[in-house]
Amino acid sequence: MLIKITIKALLATLVLTQLAAYEPAHSLEKKTAPTITQPRLSVQLWSVREDVAADFKSSISKLADMGFEGIELAGDVGEFTDDPSGLAQFVASKGMTISGAHVNYESLSDENFEQTVSFYKRAGVPMLMIGYDARMGKADEVDDAIAELNDLHSKVSAQGLSFGYHNHEFEFSETSNGKQTFWDQLAQSTPPSFVMQIDVGWVNYAGKDPVSFVRRYPGRTISTHYKATLNPEVKDKLPIIGQDSLDWGSLYDANRTVGGTLWLVVEQEEYPNGLTAMEALEMSKQGLDKILKKHKSAK
Repeated sequence: MLIKITIKALLATLVLTQLAAYEPAHSLEKKTAPTITQPRLSVQLWSVREDVAADFKSSISKLADMGFEGIELAGDVGEFTDDPSGLAQFVASKGMTISGAHVNYESLSDENFEQTVSFYKRAGVPMLMIGYDARMGKADEVDDAIAELNDLHSKVSAQGLSFGYHNHEFEFSETSNGKQTFWDQLAQSTPPSFVMQIDVGWVNYAGKDPVSFVRRYPGRTISTHYKATLNPEVKDKLPIIGQDSLDWGSLYDANRTVGGTLWLVVEQEEYPNGLTAMEALEMSKQGLDKILKKHKSAK
């Protein structure tokens, strides 16, 4: 009897160890009680891609002056293409950190995987996101996309990095059963440690409520894109945070109390009224600052 109990105990310990190795600690915690977080502000460099391509260092300096605490990479890193340690040091010198990076499937192919992951690890990047996959909006292809994302999640997680997917509007179309979206299918077909990087602008554009999706999957929006993309039915508004129609206060509450969100990543893809990319981005940053200040003071 003692031997049987010991064997059972060893097997139980082995199972728990394997689960802990498969999922980051924060994912295990969120299953029962999401931890309240204090998200920091980052910026997706795609917002100012032409500026970054022209002068990476100067662009990062301007973003630091705007008050961003982090940057999310979008491929182009200027003169640091072959110098990940130098990239990390430069960003740190501006008082910022790298919150994550958007990558494509080719960069994580068998031929490129080791080089890609090595670069981002040496640059201190904590998470990688696939930024686009048209299959995620097609009923006859979505299963293949999810299978590939799950495979990459296992490989990237084994290297100590978080991994996930960033949406556009088509993931919020309804699946063939009419009871859920493709985003729901992705969330329900991936492990808790798979990051669901929801882009609230695209969700709003698709006519859905981003707050409900953050709350639907606790602890999975570790990184969230804050973008003011307008629903086509909205009139007399601008795609600038604070001049649009989204309830940012409720969204922030959901991120902070349920989402497990560490980074709010501001992204600007539209530049109204002749504004430059930097000018439009700065207006959204200022708008978000005012919203968060007012919202926090009202608590």
